[in-house]
Amino acid sequence: MEFQAVVMAAGGGSRMMDLTSSIPKPLLPVGNKPLIWYPLNLLERIGFEEVIVVTTKEVQKMLNLDTKMKLDIVCIPDDADMGTADSLRHIHQKIKTDVLVLSCDLITDVALHEVVDLFRAHDATLSMLMKKAHEPTEMVPGQKGKRKPVEQRDFIGVDDTGKRLLFMANEADLDEELVIKRSLLQKHPRMHIRTGLADAHLYCLKKYVVDFLAENRSLTSIRSELIPYLVRKQFSSPASLRQGQDYKEQDQKKDQKSLDIYSYVKGDSLVEFAPDKSCWNGHSPDPNEAFHGGKVRCYVHIMKEGLCYRVNTLGLYIEANRQVPKLLPALVCPEEPLVHMSAQVTDRGLVGSDSIIGSSTQVGEKTSIKHSVIGSTCTIKDRVKITNCIIMNSVTIEEGCSLQSCLICHNAVIEKGADLRDCLIGSSQHLEPRSKHVNEVIVGSEQLMEI
Repeated sequence: MEFQAVVMAAGGGSRMMDLTSSIPKPLLPVGNKPLIWYPLNLLERIGFEEVIVVTTKEVQKMLNLDTKMKLDIVCIPDDADMGTADSLRHIHQKIKTDVLVLSCDLITDVALHEVVDLFRAHDATLSMLMKKAHEPTEMVPGQKGKRKPVEQRDFIGVDDTGKRLLFMANEADLDEELVIKRSLLQKHPRMHIRTGLADAHLYCLKKYVVDFLAENRSLTSIRSELIPYLVRKQFSSPASLRQGQDYKEQDQKKDQKSLDIYSYVKGDSLVEFAPDKSCWNGHSPDPNEAFHGGKVRCYVHIMKEGLCYRVNTLGLYIEANRQVPKLLPALVCPEEPLVHMSAQVTDRGLVGSDSIIGSSTQVGEKTSIKHSVIGSTCTIKDRVKITNCIIMNSVTIEEGCSLQSCLICHNAVIEKGADLRDCLIGSSQHLEPRSKHVNEVIVGSEQLMEI
């Protein structure tokens, strides 16, 4: 087994609390599939037979997936405030090989071999997936007229090939200027800085990186701490060489924050860190150019086309539901129709070809459904108009209602003649007959979140 796969599914979804306060993020429905289904489907399609899923006990109880893969579900403690690096450290004893780590909120049709081939070809410490940063085009229900939070940009430095990852910094961590080390520029006098990229949270990592994490408890996040650390270490000398110590002496003196990744690199003595001793030439005629003074190498595959979403905001959740109907036929059996076979739809001609209707849902006469996703076991009565909406499971919509650009969560009831536009209705909410709501967020008091 060349890789073990790990799906991170323990995050709380803090940037979309109007949804995740009542529905765990990994189980949020996208195209009537739970969000975690998408990374698992990606792994299953390329031949993985077993996946480690790091999640919570709440998600484990509710998880019911149709997959041929063996899911090794590991629950983190309920009271633990654990980042992704903490979660990887939590399962380090299960990791026996190099590892492929994915976030549960990743929806992509990437050719995964592009990331894996970079890892293999360059004997990389890390290879990762990036994509063009994407601003949702759809308006978010209940947020019309409200200022969007300003996203902090990433500064990503790559070489002329666009594949070697040389530099990474987030705008929030910078002062007024971008500082680039001389040691990096000596190795790479030409570096391209890009700001329009987003991390897809898909990583190939050497096993020794997990071994390093197991002991270095100062790192809590893969994305914001571990990856920048590895990128920086490419152009640093091993600590023990720099200090003129041997490893044993170093081990006696180091504390957790001074642990060095070089002391975990397998298969090389310190003497072999010299370029002239290396049999690896990195496809470069100059061994000094190829070796970069160390065995830590980071690469990135930048996705230029295709679908790639990280569903970590309300806007991206809505956007993903809009786009997924185009993707689903390629991901599941082509025979599985967008309107489920068990759904009872009286006037099929009034259901748009880009709409999805889930199992056991009943749709009444003269009801129009356009550009929408309808969950399972919903009851939609006669003469209802639904346009550009996401409606989750077990929702009841009574006769004569009109819904446009709305998000309706599980078990909500919309009474007769209600008119909703640009609204988010929380789980189990009950709207009065003939009520009118525009640009509102209606959730239980325990779900309220400041937007």
